[in-house]
Amino acid sequence: MADTSAQGPGTVEALSLVPKAEARQSMKDFKSDQEVRWCPGCGDYAILAAVQGFMPELGLAKENIVFVSGIGCSSRFPYYMNTYGMHSIHGRAPAIATGLASSRRDLSVWVVTGDGDALSIGGNHLIHALRRNVNLKILLFNNRIYGLTKGQYSPTSEVGKITKSTPMGSLDAPFNPVSLAIGAEASFVARTVDSDRKHLTDVLRQAAAHPGTALVEIYQNCNIFNDGAFEVLKDRQQAEEAVIRLEHGQPIRFGADGSRGVVRDPHTGDLQVVTVTPDNASRVIVHDAHTASPTTAFALSRLADPDTLHHTPIGVFRSVDRPVYDTQMADQLDAAIEQNGKGDLASLLAGGDTWTVVG
Repeated sequence: MADTSAQGPGTVEALSLVPKAEARQSMKDFKSDQEVRWCPGCGDYAILAAVQGFMPELGLAKENIVFVSGIGCSSRFPYYMNTYGMHSIHGRAPAIATGLASSRRDLSVWVVTGDGDALSIGGNHLIHALRRNVNLKILLFNNRIYGLTKGQYSPTSEVGKITKSTPMGSLDAPFNPVSLAIGAEASFVARTVDSDRKHLTDVLRQAAAHPGTALVEIYQNCNIFNDGAFEVLKDRQQAEEAVIRLEHGQPIRFGADGSRGVVRDPHTGDLQVVTVTPDNASRVIVHDAHTASPTTAFALSRLADPDTLHHTPIGVFRSVDRPVYDTQMADQLDAAIEQNGKGDLASLLAGGDTWTVVG
């Protein structure tokens, strides 16, 4: 595995229990024999290729990697990975993955989900996985639409979105997945884009090295039902003024020759985008993904206009060290066994108050 010592605290511990691959691997080793069945041009193809290309970097045996998905277009992902996997229940992938990661600490567990699957029926499961800090990686594909069910509005669709289920425009205020994750005290939160292979791979690398839950929102184009939703972030000319690339330890500047920057308003404390001048250059914020307080990371997540996507930050918003749930649970079990010996399931089931029902 590549050196990740500069990517945050505790990076080695995260995968220390997982057996390593015995032979050198390539992208081909992680491609299954299943025909990939997404619509031609779907952004899922780019994400799949990036994940398959990145997997050899982990240096892990394929048998010790698991992909768990829910329901949706993205949830076909496990079929296409030559690892263990499970195409599970709508919205419940984080719950199933939590059980797996907690009981099998020798596995590297990944969740693949969509904006509908994760943030609608699966919303509760997602936030509880994040707050518990289970050692799993969640890839949230966000295309701002329901694709599998043919184009209804989703929890991330913008207000006024006209779809088959909202012919007069959506009335719902959309979720911001990054804001939601930071608000749930997630220890690692990032955002990337399907078509930026280099950036996507770098974010995956950092997420994999992080001990605990890592949530990666991936802006993904649905060219059938919501084509061009993120075009402003992908078009080279527009992206220069729209995309804010977050790099830990670096001033938050963007635009042509770094002409734009993010500063804190001295009166309100809010973050704002300004044209950088000699007078305000010293006020440009230096990004600190490892700071304990989530305040600035949350403020950064609110910069983007939900309609135009202007001033959209991408990269790692937050990467902090927190106790890992499955490690703590294993410690409790070890302590209980040391104090009381191994439990007797039959005695537990028959113990306490029991009732006999006679006909």
